[in-house]
Amino acid sequence: MISIYPSTEKTFSNNGIKILKPLKALIRKEDNGDFYIDLKDTIDNIDYYQAGMIIRTDTPWGYQAFRLSNPKIENNKISIKAKHVYFDSKQYVIKDSYVVDKNCNDALDHLNNACDEITPFTFISDISIIDSYRCVRKTLEEAVSEVINRWGGHLDRDNFNVAVRAKIGQDRGITISYMKNIKKMKTDEVWDKVVTKIMPVGKDGLLLPEVYLSIEEDLYDIPYKAIVQIDQNEITEDSYKVNDILDVEAYQEALINDLRQKGTAYLEENKYPKVNYSVDAYIKDVADIGDTIYVKHPKCKVDLTTNVIAIEYDCILKRYTKIEFGNFKSKLKNLISNISSTVEHAVKKTNEETVAKLENELIDATNQIKNAMGNSYCIYDGDKILVLDKLPKEEAKYVLMINNGGIGFSSTGINGTFNSAWTIDGTLNMQKINVINLVADMIKGGTLKLGSNLNEAGKMELYDEANKLICLIDKTGLTFFNEDNSYIKINPDVGFAGYDANGNKTYWVDGDEFHQKKSVVEEEITIASKLRMIPITTDTNDGIGFVSVV
Repeated sequence: MISIYPSTEKTFSNNGIKILKPLKALIRKEDNGDFYIDLKDTIDNIDYYQAGMIIRTDTPWGYQAFRLSNPKIENNKISIKAKHVYFDSKQYVIKDSYVVDKNCNDALDHLNNACDEITPFTFISDISIIDSYRCVRKTLEEAVSEVINRWGGHLDRDNFNVAVRAKIGQDRGITISYMKNIKKMKTDEVWDKVVTKIMPVGKDGLLLPEVYLSIEEDLYDIPYKAIVQIDQNEITEDSYKVNDILDVEAYQEALINDLRQKGTAYLEENKYPKVNYSVDAYIKDVADIGDTIYVKHPKCKVDLTTNVIAIEYDCILKRYTKIEFGNFKSKLKNLISNISSTVEHAVKKTNEETVAKLENELIDATNQIKNAMGNSYCIYDGDKILVLDKLPKEEAKYVLMINNGGIGFSSTGINGTFNSAWTIDGTLNMQKINVINLVADMIKGGTLKLGSNLNEAGKMELYDEANKLICLIDKTGLTFFNEDNSYIKINPDVGFAGYDANGNKTYWVDGDEFHQKKSVVEEEITIASKLRMIPITTDTNDGIGFVSVV
């Protein structure tokens, strides 16, 4: 039964305004992705297909509700797509909330309760991992996506009840023979990284005593070999020193064990091709996304294990019409998490490799900044702010871009690659960190000391020639120290603030507003010498203050 309800319906305790009999009602459901119904009906029923109204229909997963949007009329037919009511979570906003050391269930409840108004959703999760997450100016849907990226899991959506489960689907022993019992199957296979035997190479060209690692069983008629460079930068000599004397044997043993462990993990991750199959037919016993399907592949001597990642169901014919399955990751999209993953890998540098003498580089950087100050241009470009070395913007080479994702830096123009970034979640991503030139007149030259884990307990410290701390970078942001022990603290989530030598806040940016304690006259002079407020006019003629270093 397919029923239509008003836009405000929450309980679905009756049959709605009207029971409909559309010409088409096809549901698509994806793992951590889309969940919608495509509808088509005659124009006679147009009054029941208005944006915002709710369609409720019987499915293999119980009665589910979908909200209508963007109707299209062609001749005497109306077509419309309705997204599952889970996506109403886009309409609820979290200004600023901090989930600290919680499991997934508590994190979801915390964020749901932090919305700008009471939501119709209830959340549950069986994932026990403990993690933290600072959520700033996100919709509830974006916050849930970030929770899944951090805690893991799969969305299980049942009207306004939402679960994030460690595993979904069932293993019913379903096995298909590749291109035999199912002829019309679209395939996508990636064999580029398949390996069955590797030579793992560690720090400073380290090799295992056995040299090679290989998979015990013969998976294929031919071996797939590769030389694999393994990152071991988190293992440092300092961790194996006693009274400043290196325990060479213990250090080498740790490197060997780490190399063997990581090499074995690489083999397991890449011993099978990455596959994706699509069948425009029903596979017996498949019931939902996550279900396991074993594939007998002609090139593999063992069955490939895949999972259903998308499914289509005809609500009128009451049958499945398409099933997609594979061993790719789920479809949840989050660019920031990819950037964070890259940065977490990049910051695991050893003290031996990262303690660098930067005096000459910093002097050069200071001169470059001073020379460039007179040739910088700041423009408001729709949804972003651009700082350019040349106008018009299309001819610029060096570009600093600021938007709601953070700050990015390009040396290949506005359409080039932004290789360095400071994302809004506080992640510092620099592909080539050879100089630190954030505030030129505060840097006198010194030594950079990088901890072993920037994201958890480590930090980056910059000292002057007198061994006095002048710059600190840790997971909370950046802090710049002045000679009088006053300091400026920059946090990507909330902006920045200035403090006097006693730790009293003297000025700060809150959202789009600049605040300053007028009683601190001397601090005002310091601010004026280092910062400049650039007024920006928006389409609504609201004044927005942007602070830049001068």
